[in-house]
Amino acid sequence: MATHKKVPLRKCVVTGEMKPKKELIRIVRSKEGIVSIDPTGKKPGRGAYLTLDKECILLAKKKNILAHHLKAEVDDSIYEELLQLAEKETGTEDEQ
Repeated sequence: MATHKKVPLRKCVVTGEMKPKKELIRIVRSKEGIVSIDPTGKKPGRGAYLTLDKECILLAKKKNILAHHLKAEVDDSIYEELLQLAEKETGTEDEQ
């Protein structure tokens, strides 16, 4: 008798799509107000989930969506790191 394991779903703050937690990246704000990327999804603090897609990340930066959800200032280096992670995830290299 096969049991179906429930897959945790989370909503992308940019697209509004519900996706499995493993398909999204979590950005977290600690109690001290420090914003960081949380690849494990286990850091304490207020979190926001984002689809690991270049267009999605750029839209979040343009509209300041992460800063709004986390109620904290999001440094440009966070967006740069997210874009690098998105490139690794898709495996596309623009420099070829």
